[in-house]
Amino acid sequence: MTAAQITPLVMPKWGLEMREGTITGWLVEEGARIEVGTPVIDVETDKISNVVEAPDPGLLRRKVAREGEKLPVKALLGVLAEADVPDADIDAYVAAYEVPAVDDEGEEAGPAYDWVEVNGIRVRYARRGPDTGVPVLFLHGYGGDLGNWLFNLDALAAVAPVIALDLPGHGQSDARLPGASLADLSAFVAAFLAKIGVDRVHLVGHSMGGAIGAQLALDHPARVASLALINPAGLGTEINAGYTRGFASAASRRELKPVVEQLFADPTLASRQMVDDLLKYKRLDGVGEVLDKLQGTLFANGRQADTPGLRLADRDVPLLVVWGAQDHVIPAAHARNAPPRATVQVLEGAGHMAMMEKASEVNGLLKRHIAA
Repeated sequence: MTAAQITPLVMPKWGLEMREGTITGWLVEEGARIEVGTPVIDVETDKISNVVEAPDPGLLRRKVAREGEKLPVKALLGVLAEADVPDADIDAYVAAYEVPAVDDEGEEAGPAYDWVEVNGIRVRYARRGPDTGVPVLFLHGYGGDLGNWLFNLDALAAVAPVIALDLPGHGQSDARLPGASLADLSAFVAAFLAKIGVDRVHLVGHSMGGAIGAQLALDHPARVASLALINPAGLGTEINAGYTRGFASAASRRELKPVVEQLFADPTLASRQMVDDLLKYKRLDGVGEVLDKLQGTLFANGRQADTPGLRLADRDVPLLVVWGAQDHVIPAAHARNAPPRATVQVLEGAGHMAMMEKASEVNGLLKRHIAA
C-alpha cells in the first residue's frame, strides 16, 4: 500500500474557533464515485450546520464516522480509494490513523486573534495565510462580527493573506463608534489598515460591510485593489426595517430568534447557539446604543440613507457582486443596480448570509475574482 492510493476525508475546520463537530448524516453511500465539491456529509458545530464537500475526487470505500458521533477537527470521516486497493489495506490505514494535534499545523500555533487601538478604539482582528501578496480584507455587516466568515477565511487563506476584523461596536471590539455614517466607518477602516501596515487590499464586504467597502473605494481608491460585495447595502434604498429595528430592539431569545431566521433561506440555520451568542453580544455595555445609532443613521424609516455602490460606475476598480436570491433583508433585485462592468452572480437557495449558505460557490467566485 502506498499513501497515494488512499485519500482521507477529514473533519474540516470552519472558522478560527472550531474544535469539533457532530455528524448528523451521510449524503453518499459507500461505493459512490465522488468529485471535488460533492456534498458528502452533514456536520453540526456549536455555531452552525454545514455540509462537508469532498476536497478530492475518488471512490468512497469506507465510512468511518457514525451519525451522532462528535469528532475533533482533522478526525477521519471516511476513506477514498480505488476498487483495486485491498480492504485489508484500508483496515490498516483506518487503524493507524491518528488525529493530528492542533499545534502540529504552523498556522494554528499562534494566537487566533490580534488587537490594535485605532483612533482610541480597540478592535479585534485576525490574520491568516501567506506573508506575501495583496491581502483580502473581510468586512462583516450590521450586528455581525468576523465569525460571519467562518466558512471563507481558510479557503481564501490558501491563495492569499486574509484579514478580518470586528468593526467598532461589534464582536469583541470596543462598543464605541468613530461616527455612524458610511464615510466615518470607511475612514476608520482606512486608519485600521494604516495602523497594521497594509497599503492595499482586495476588499470583501457583506451587507453594511459592503456599503463601507464601496465607500472606501470611493474615498480611498488607492487602498482598494478589488471589491467584492456580498448581499451588500448601498446598491439601492430598500431594506427590511423589521429586521434592522427588530435586531436592535430584541431583548430575549423569543424576540430575537424570528429576526435572525430572516437572515437565511433555510431558517433552521438560525441555531440556538447562534441566537444565544447574539444575545450575549447585545447585552454588552454600550452595544445597544451602537446598534440604535447605526440603525437610526444608516437605515432610518426603512430606507438606506446612502448608496455608495451606485457611485462606483465611473471607477475602474474590479467589482464582483454576489447575492442570495432569497434575501429577506436587502432585495436581491438590487444586484441589477451594479455597474455594467461588474461580475454579478445571484445564488439560488441562499438568503442574506450567502457566504455561509453557499460557501463553496462564494469561495470559488472570490478566488477567481482575486486571481483576475
